Amino acid sequence: MAISEFEIKRCEKLATQFIEEHRPPAHLRSKLDLFFRIEEKSQSLELFEVRPHWQNETEKIENPIAKATYNKSKKNWKVLWMRADLKWHTYKPMPEVASLEDFLTLVSKDEHACFFG
Repeated sequence: MAISEFEIKRCEKLATQFIEEHRPPAHLRSKLDLFFRIEEKSQSLELFEVRPHWQNETEKIENPIAKATYNKSKKNWKVLWMRADLKWHTYKPMPEVASLEDFLTLVSKDEHACFFG
């Protein structure tokens, strides 16, 4: 069973709350801001930064922060982080969490400086 429409709406609500709590002040958001996307096909929530390209400020670039992918067989979320090789890797300190709330708390704490550096 794929992630339900109800779960997608719940995911949007939780991610919106997370973003609002962690966004930079309004006067800095043209230089750095936080966003999220939900990929229904892969059943993932991705958190990412958006900032101007260093050579062309009119061009925006995205820097992935963290990703949670729903594991329907285990009914939990796999936690991923973007390494310097620009590939998603399992977050070794806690590869899976029971809920999306747990994922967002884990990213917020960032005890190993993997998500926000």
